Parts: sequence; structure tokens; C-alpha cells
Amino acid sequence: MKVEKILHMIGGVGGNSYANNSKLQEKAILKTKPMVEEAISDICNTIHTNNFVVADLGCSSGPNTLLVLSHISNAIEKHYCQYNHKQPEIQYFFNDLPSNDFNSIFQLLMLYEKQLRENKGADYVNLYAVGLPGSFYGRLFPTKTVHFFHSSYSLMWLSQVPKGLDEKNCAQLNKGNIYIADASSSIVYHLYLNQFKKDFSEFLRSRSKELIFGGKMVLSFLGRKNSPAIGDLFNLWSLLADALNSMISEGLVEEAKLNTFNLPIYAPLMEEVKSVIEMEGSFHVDQAQIFESNWDPFDDSTDNFFINSTLSGQNVAKYIRAVLEPLLISHFGDDIIEDLFSRYAQNIARHISIEKAKFVVLILALKLKE
Repeated sequence: MKVEKILHMIGGVGGNSYANNSKLQEKAILKTKPMVEEAISDICNTIHTNNFVVADLGCSSGPNTLLVLSHISNAIEKHYCQYNHKQPEIQYFFNDLPSNDFNSIFQLLMLYEKQLRENKGADYVNLYAVGLPGSFYGRLFPTKTVHFFHSSYSLMWLSQVPKGLDEKNCAQLNKGNIYIADASSSIVYHLYLNQFKKDFSEFLRSRSKELIFGGKMVLSFLGRKNSPAIGDLFNLWSLLADALNSMISEGLVEEAKLNTFNLPIYAPLMEEVKSVIEMEGSFHVDQAQIFESNWDPFDDSTDNFFINSTLSGQNVAKYIRAVLEPLLISHFGDDIIEDLFSRYAQNIARHISIEKAKFVVLILALKLKE
């Protein structure tokens, strides 16, 4: 599986699009807003510039993309207005893989900039936005040119399916599963962990070369709280594997197809993340937080049960479909998608009718070591 060529969220503004099924990701963006504002303020106090360069890595598309932009640009404006200083122009890079829906971003951006100009009038400061296709597991910018990196809900994606799972002769190693599961051998877990360490180290190495001294990064991505590798996120993918296995039993999916499909994703422990940061050696952890979010993004309650597990199952299946459909179609074809996600929604509903499930989200603010 060539992840870089295949991985993207469903574009456009249709019913199954990421733009209309990304409320879960919006919650993480809102949660990180105070950390973003503090990081921007620290940068502005340290670096004096007429051109503030920002990059949103794994920006995807839809309203969340502009929500990040607004948080960052407002934080820059707030800092400079506070001291009655001239605000710098902003060079803003939207980065994602080449198959991302960049067209939708710039259609929304035109409306956003028009509204800004109308609201601010003579006080409007130019915003120069650029689309930058490419993997963030490698260099994207010239040396020492970026003031602030932001990445939300992206770094749990791996650059590839872990080596050892992507080979046909290893199909039996994780048979019947699409991710680490209770039935998986410890080898599978270590293959995923090693791929995460390799990818995240390369991410840090690349950003350390591109970041101006005094610049910062704010990162948020899915993780887990406990070891060994079990928990709600693992259950989420196991329920999808269960749906695929039920289709195999009915002759709708080939068993060999399932046995050669593994998700290029890993949910690390905070300790694993910090270990990679320490080993790579370029960054210091300014702040690190963990928060939990219900599987159903429309449910903000704190009790242990869903009022309507059927509706919640449908909600969860819809936003997972917005993320995974292109990967699944590339491997299984598009004929099974409707049936698969119908079964998946039912599996989720049964699971959460017993006990509410949550995502664990890791948030970190990093700065270069002196």
C-alpha cells in the first residue's frame, strides 16, 4: 500500500465528506487553542519579524482547516495589538498529502479573507496562503525559515504499513485483524511501535532543521493511556475488522484481502512519544497534556452510557468512513463500502450500549533545545 498516494480524507462537502464529519477533530483544535496562543505569544516575545511564517501540517480540508488558521492569526494580532506594535504579515502554509482536497481549502479561504477585509478595513494585514503538498515525514521547507508549526490529528498516521505486515508472505502474522488486536502476537505490536518511532523521529529531525530558533510546535494526535496495547481505540478498529470478517463468512469479501490489509496508524503512549523526543534530541517538551473525548462527537455527557446507542453508532461510523473510505476502496474496491459501514455502525452500537468508549488525545508544545 502506497500510503502517501492513497491516504486522504473524503473531499468536497457531501454527506460523507470529512468537511461534514470532523466534529471530533474540531474538539481537539478547540482544546489546544490556549496552548497555541501561549506558544504564539512566546514566539512574538522572542523573535521580531515583519513576516511570520506558519505551517499547518496535515491540514486536511473543511471548516476545521480555517479554524486553525483563525486561532493562529488572531493570536498573532492579539499579541501585537497588546503592545501597540505593527503586526507582521503572515505567510501561511497548508500542508497535506498530494491527494488532499486543496481546492476546497482555497474556496473557503477566499470567503474568509473577504470577510476579514470587510471587518477590519484599513487595519487588515495581508495573509499569504500557500498549498504545500507532500509528506511531513521529510523536509518541506528551507533551513530556519518557519516560526510556528501546528499539527492536529495527523501524527498517528504512519508513513507506511509497518515493514513485516505489508508483505504477502506475512499475511498470517495478523490474520483476521486490521490493526493490533487482542489476538495479535507481540510481534505485531512491536512492528507498529518501531514504525512510529522511525516516523516520528524523522518528523522531529526535519522540523528541527526548518524551525527558526525561538520558534515552536503544537501537536495533537490520538494516543492511549495504558500499556499493553489495548483500549478503546483498539476496540474501534477491531469492530471494523469484525464487520469485514462477517462479510467474509457470507462470501462478500475474500479472506486473503483482509489478511493483507493493515491500517497505517499507531496510537502511542505519552511515554513513548516523550522517549522518541528525548532520543532524537532536538526538542524540549514545553507542555504535555492528555484529554479524553467520547467516540460520538455529538455526545458531551460525562455519564457512562449513551442515550441512543444506535444513533451514536451511526455517528461514529460516518466520521470513520470520512477518514478511511479511500484506504478501504483502494484495497477492497467500492462495492462493499455501504454494506461494510452499515455493519460497522451496528457493531459500534452494540459495543457502546454496554459502556461508553473514549478517545485519548495527546497534546504537546515543543521548542528547540538551546
